[in-house]
Amino acid sequence: MIHSRFKNRLPDADEALAGRPRPAFEVPDRHTVLGNPLLGPYPDGLETADFALGCFWGAERVFWRQDGVWTTLVGYQGGTTPNPTYEEACSGLTGHTEAVRVVHDPAVVPYTTLLKLFWENHDPTQGFRQGNDVGTQYRSAIFTHSPDQHTAALASRDAYQATLKAAGYGDITTEILPATHNHFYPAEPYHQQYLDKNPAGYCGIGGTGLSCPIGLTPTSD
Repeated sequence: MIHSRFKNRLPDADEALAGRPRPAFEVPDRHTVLGNPLLGPYPDGLETADFALGCFWGAERVFWRQDGVWTTLVGYQGGTTPNPTYEEACSGLTGHTEAVRVVHDPAVVPYTTLLKLFWENHDPTQGFRQGNDVGTQYRSAIFTHSPDQHTAALASRDAYQATLKAAGYGDITTEILPATHNHFYPAEPYHQQYLDKNPAGYCGIGGTGLSCPIGLTPTSD
């Protein structure tokens, strides 16, 4: 099958699907849990963060449960095909990974707290998979929206790598890339807040059990 060729590598530009100039569907107006709009422009003072940590159903729930998060939505990011569908992203022929956009109040929940949630809720050493979910669309990634975010993401990766290495894990494979060059395309309506609509639905999110040291300060003797 042609799709099976792209479970373990990203497609070259000439192999990727052409996509479409406009989305194939409309995104719902509001978050089913938080009640706020899914799409911007967002209120002043809020910030946006994008994460990919495996199946976006469970990943989104991790973030909407956090105090200070104003809205979340799931989508496709890090690929080349414009306005992909779920089936196209799952084929491996768009280059996208399943991502979660998190709009938050940094005065309540700083970006470093979101990074800690990100690292602790998946295994970032698995490459093109997350647990039993196999394919490039499940790869780990952070898409940053500012130089400060980028610096914090790199620092958190290095801190968590030391923790993982001490516990016998391999190298982190997480991509850390600017969101400006990796457009976020919202996913279909039925994917948005999927586990709120289907509480017994598949989650697929599970971490290593190791705490990320980001934000922790050593205590004095």
